[in-house]
Amino acid sequence: MVVSPVHFIAVPLLAAFLMPILAKVNKNLLRIVPGIVLTYLGYVSVVLMNRVATEGTIIEVLAGWSAPWGINLVYTPFTGFLATLMIAMSFLIWLYSFKFKKVDDEPALKYFILQLMLTTGSVGLVLTGDIFNFFVFMEIIALSSYALTAFYRDRNGAEAAFKYLLIGAFASTLFLLAIVLLYSQVGTLNMAEISVRMHDVPTSMKVSILVLFLVGIGIEAEMFPLNGWAPDAYSQAPSPVGVAFAALVVKAGVYGLVRITYTLFGIEGSGIGPFLIIMGGITLVMAEITALKQTSLKRMLAYSSIGQMGFVLIAFGIGTHEAVFGAIFLMFNHAIIKGLLFMSGSYLVYNTPNKEIKYLSGYGMKMPVISLFFSLGALAIVGLPPFAGFWSKLYILLAAADGALYGLIALILVVSIIEIVYYFRVVGRLYFGKPAEGSIMRKPTVGGMIAMSILAIAILVVGFYPDIITGYIDAAASSILNTDEYIKNALGAVNELTPVENIIQ
Repeated sequence: MVVSPVHFIAVPLLAAFLMPILAKVNKNLLRIVPGIVLTYLGYVSVVLMNRVATEGTIIEVLAGWSAPWGINLVYTPFTGFLATLMIAMSFLIWLYSFKFKKVDDEPALKYFILQLMLTTGSVGLVLTGDIFNFFVFMEIIALSSYALTAFYRDRNGAEAAFKYLLIGAFASTLFLLAIVLLYSQVGTLNMAEISVRMHDVPTSMKVSILVLFLVGIGIEAEMFPLNGWAPDAYSQAPSPVGVAFAALVVKAGVYGLVRITYTLFGIEGSGIGPFLIIMGGITLVMAEITALKQTSLKRMLAYSSIGQMGFVLIAFGIGTHEAVFGAIFLMFNHAIIKGLLFMSGSYLVYNTPNKEIKYLSGYGMKMPVISLFFSLGALAIVGLPPFAGFWSKLYILLAAADGALYGLIALILVVSIIEIVYYFRVVGRLYFGKPAEGSIMRKPTVGGMIAMSILAIAILVVGFYPDIITGYIDAAASSILNTDEYIKNALGAVNELTPVENIIQ
């Protein structure tokens, strides 16, 4: 059977629409079907990653209309790497969610449909070569996220979802306005063709469009001050949804920010790089200081996640190959490490009042395996060797050193100390705190244990043998930096008519 990037979109969408019918045939299918779909997409990912490594970029032309007039999907080493990561994390989220809570058939059906829609939107956003379809997939992500945030239908969840909806609707409006202005200037929606024609856009208009794009997509990327939705959404949504936000939604947002700045506008000589460094630094500092003050474990993890995305923005702002390599490595590490932290942390605070950290005293003896998983994630996320998180931070620090950005290095090191303090505070309470009386433990499900074990093994394997993943990351970094190659692959002969020096300005 011939596999294609379009399967990432068509298969989960079809499954999501068929699930209500399948559930009437057999209620167990509503939980099983997503696993089958994600397993198949995992197979597609492996096949396409092997193809892109040997044959180069894969272009999927939809409806027979070639770019720039038609819509295409662009499967590069970078987009393929992110799509594969998202599918793998979606599968683990499904495994973890399988019997996380005993819910009625109707809520379970809604949950798994929304999970498939969220996966479709995230992967579709990464693969599309068309800026309007980028917006469509962004809306699929947003609508699924709003519904998942309010899934429990309680007051706090509804308030968090409403806040997310207001901010998201504002972002969508600005993003759509940016598309309208951009189309009025260049007359195309294909991102590669836009990059070719961008040098003809007046500077003032270009700046206006860029600002609208940055605000619109910066909300999904958790960039300060546009991340007000994140702490409430992470803490009020079902625990597996928090993992999905960290591993899919935010990764799609960061990808969008990078694709727009690197491909459409160009990072070199445009002032975008310093802007990303500044905004990333502010995001990092504000989030980590706020995380230090949190008493709720889920909110602490939420602010920590925001801080990590600030770190990623700094690396992409530096813009060198080594920095971009470190940024992509950190995106990978953030997905697996934060996934383990949210999964294990959810079991730790399952029956505690307000999910507060103070009630976790002595849990290291009561829930030894779950506590070990959380501790492993904590050691990895702060960047201690020999865990996976160490390598990505090291590469970013080296890139900053190469650029003589010593003030930035000092900032990162100081913030890392803050991060160590609040994570070690939780780990210390788990193992050295006085056990609380009458606490009710939540026994993890088999699926949850398997998912957490896989993530823990991945953290250790990548930490001890980073070369197992660095080849793919290096190819991904080269892919996003080589705008000329992206245009050539997406447009083919169109690029031959345009001088290379006019493509990136």
